[in-house]
Amino acid sequence: MHHRADIEATEPLLREEANTVVNGHTKYGSQIPDRSASWDFPIASWAQATTYGEGKQLLPQAIAHRGFKAEHPENTMSSFIGAVEVGAHAIETDIHLTKDDVVVLSHDPDLKRCFGAKEKIIDCDWEYLSSKRTLREPHVPMPRLQDLLEYVAQPSLEHIWIFLDIKLDNNSDNVMRLIANTMASVHPGDRPWNDRVILGIWAAKYLPLCTKYLPGYPVSHIGFSTVYARQFLKAPNVSFSILQKSLLGFSGARFMRDVRRANRPLYSWTVNDTNLMKWCVQHQLAGVITDDPKRFRKICEEWDDEKEPKARQTIAQWLYTMYVWVLIFFFSRPFRRKFPETVEQYIQKKNIRAKAAETVEEL
Repeated sequence: MHHRADIEATEPLLREEANTVVNGHTKYGSQIPDRSASWDFPIASWAQATTYGEGKQLLPQAIAHRGFKAEHPENTMSSFIGAVEVGAHAIETDIHLTKDDVVVLSHDPDLKRCFGAKEKIIDCDWEYLSSKRTLREPHVPMPRLQDLLEYVAQPSLEHIWIFLDIKLDNNSDNVMRLIANTMASVHPGDRPWNDRVILGIWAAKYLPLCTKYLPGYPVSHIGFSTVYARQFLKAPNVSFSILQKSLLGFSGARFMRDVRRANRPLYSWTVNDTNLMKWCVQHQLAGVITDDPKRFRKICEEWDDEKEPKARQTIAQWLYTMYVWVLIFFFSRPFRRKFPETVEQYIQKKNIRAKAAETVEEL
C-alpha cells in the first residue's frame, strides 16, 4: 500500500486569513480567531434538531447517508444533488485518498462493489479513478471532496452542511493534512467551511490531528460501541454519531441519557425502516443519517406527538439487533488493540501544552 511519510506542520493549514495567496494559489482559511491556546472544539449549533415547515417542535435533521443512496449510486454527485433536491439538511460522505494524494469520496477502500474493479483506491491515481463509472445506473464517476465542496459553495446551497466520515484505512496524518489542503483550495462563499463541515472520526488518535490541521472545526465521534464512545464525553463539545442498533436496550438508553446531560448532539446511522425513524424522533436525536432522506423528511413534516404511538421494533429487527450486539462484543477488543490511543491521553497532552504556554507568557 502506498503511503507518504508523515509531514509535520508548523502551523495548522486553515488558520490563515481568508483569500491568502501562497505560492501563487489562493487558500481560504477558516475565518476564525487563532485558537492556538485552546484545544477545545466548537459546538455545531447548525447541526442540532430543527423545525419542519410551520411546526414548532424540534425534530432530528435529515442527513443523507452517502447522498440519496436509496435512489442514486452512493457517494456520487448524482446522489448528493438528489439529496439536496428532496430537502436533506446535510450530506454524509466518506473520505479516502488516492495514490497521488487526491481526496475522493467512497465508502469502500476498493472499487469492487461500486465500480466492478479489483483495485484499491490508495493504489490508483486520480486520472484512472476518474475514468471509472458506477455499476449502478446512471453509471456516474467517483467525485472528489473538491467537487462536493464546489457544489455546496453555490449561493443557493449555503444552508447545506457536510458530515465527513474519515475512514481509518488511510494514513491518519496524511488524510487530515490533505482534507485541510482541499478545504483551503475551495472558496466557501459567505459561510466558512468550519461553519458547515463536521469532522467525523472513529478513533481518539484523530483528535490531535483535527487540532493540528483543522482547528476551529466541530468534531463528532463515529462509532458502534457505546463503551468506547463514552470516553469522548471528556473531550470538549465532541458530538456523537452512533450505530442505531447500539442505542437500543438498557446500555443504549444510559448512553443517550449521559450524552443529553452533557448537552452533546447525538446522530444515529443508518436508519432506513419507518418505525426506527420514528424511534429516533421520539428519542429526540439531533439528526438521522439515512439512505432515504425523502421518507424521513416526510415523517417529520407530518409528525404529531399526540397521535403517534410509541415506536417499537419488530421481532425480526430485535433478532438482528442482538446479532449486531454479538458482533460489536467480539469486534470491540481488536478495535481497541489496533487503536490504543485514548481521549485521556489527548487531554493530558492538551493540559501540558496549556501549562507550557502559560509559562512562556510569564517569562
